[in-house]
Amino acid sequence: MAINPPQEKVWLNFDQKALNAAYDQQVYAPNHVQIIKRMEKNSVLMRQRIGEPHTFSYGPSPIEKLFYYPASEPDSPIHIHVHGGAWRQRKAESMLFPAEAFVKAGIGFAIFDFISVEETNGDLNPMLTQICSGLAWLAKNARTLGGDPDRLYLSGFSSGAHLGSAAIVADWNPFGFEKIPYKGAVLISGMYDLHPVRLSNRSEYVRFTDEIVDMMSAQRHVDKFNIPVILSHGSDETPEFKRQTREFAETLRIAGKPVQYLSIEGYNHYELMESLGNPYSPLGSAAIAQTRENS
Repeated sequence: MAINPPQEKVWLNFDQKALNAAYDQQVYAPNHVQIIKRMEKNSVLMRQRIGEPHTFSYGPSPIEKLFYYPASEPDSPIHIHVHGGAWRQRKAESMLFPAEAFVKAGIGFAIFDFISVEETNGDLNPMLTQICSGLAWLAKNARTLGGDPDRLYLSGFSSGAHLGSAAIVADWNPFGFEKIPYKGAVLISGMYDLHPVRLSNRSEYVRFTDEIVDMMSAQRHVDKFNIPVILSHGSDETPEFKRQTREFAETLRIAGKPVQYLSIEGYNHYELMESLGNPYSPLGSAAIAQTRENS
């Protein structure tokens, strides 16, 4: 009987196959199709209950659309979400479902579309530019939209959490601000060091240059991390998504940055995102509380 030789380790204790799996959330979430369909359906049902969102263009290209639900009271805080999808999937309209919980809590809710990495020849830079453009547009127009520009908060999920973290440490001068004009963030199951991601099969569709890995790895730029952040992951996620969140939280803590770390029991990657729309879940309640406590 032939014995397969041990595979070479490419990152920590992972061989190539295991590392690829550790950056493929679907491997650790056998119900992912069901959860994604449920989030999409709940977005439709939510629109039937509270109406259609206001739609705005935050940039010149057709994809640069922002969807917004105002709170009932003027000068309310606004929460904006950066959706996930492995940098290449999902549309904002299919992830509208958290809006109802935020609006009922007196918080405006926005979500926006941006270009896919598959449309940029694997370059993450245009995605980050559009993320910053969308966040800047909301900050500049918050008052007109009935919100308070001094009470803006953001969240991001998965690749959206990565892009959100990269936006926090980005150069904001090209967008009209000295620093990100937001008071806090909730980053859900993201990637904050792109080096091991580069070693995985995600490099088949993302061009991870040395410059990109350095510039867009928030863990390497904690000195620029200047807003309170909640970092969360589910207990049933991949080992790398858990490690990335845990170690980034510890790095921020050691640097004296305001950080709250949530390891939420009983949730996989997709279930955790779904829970953002539940104001009684650990994640949903933390996101709403962050806005209220810092307003």
